[in-house]
Amino acid sequence: MTLKTDPSRAQAPDALELETFLPYRLNRAAAIASRQFSAIYRNEFGLTVPEWRTLATLGQFGVATATEIGAHSAMHKTKVSRAVAALQRRRWLQRHTDEQDRRIEHLALSAAGIAAYRRLAPKVLRFEAELMEGLSAEDREALVKGMAVLERALGIHKKSSLLSRRQTAEGKGPTGLQSRRTHAA
Repeated sequence: MTLKTDPSRAQAPDALELETFLPYRLNRAAAIASRQFSAIYRNEFGLTVPEWRTLATLGQFGVATATEIGAHSAMHKTKVSRAVAALQRRRWLQRHTDEQDRRIEHLALSAAGIAAYRRLAPKVLRFEAELMEGLSAEDREALVKGMAVLERALGIHKKSSLLSRRQTAEGKGPTGLQSRRTHAA
C-alpha cells in the first residue's frame, strides 16, 4: 500500500515527516526484522518474544534474577514473570532462592533449557549473518558502529550491565557457546 500526499494540505516548515524521523525509522526496521526473526523462535520452538529473550539471556549469562533479565532485555517485570513461568512449565528453567536474601530468586536454565538454547542459538546467529550478508562490508561496519554510537547516546552501556560482570574471563557462558555480543530481538 502506498500512501499519497494530499496536495491541498500545505506542509509547514517544521512538519514531521515520518520517513526521516529516526525513532520511526528504527521502530519500523526493528518491527520488520523482528517479524522475520520471530519465525525461528515462534514456529520452531513455540516461544513468545519475552520467552525468547529470557531463554537467550539465561543462555548467555547462566544465572540471573528476573529483575536483571528485565533490565538487560528492556522488558517489564510482568512480561519477565510470565516468561519465567512458561519456561518453568516446559521444564527449561530452574529457580533457586538466594540463601542470604530469601526474597531473591536466581534463575538458570535446566539441562533441557540448555539443550533448547544450544539448538536455537546457531539458528539465531545464522539469521543475523544472512541479514548482514545483504550489506556491503562498509555498510556492515557503519551499521555496527552507528548502533554503538546510538546506544551510547541513549545511555545503553553493555559494560555497565549487571549481567555482563557475570561472564567468565574466557568470554564463554555456562552453556559452553562462545559469547559474541548481546542480542535482544
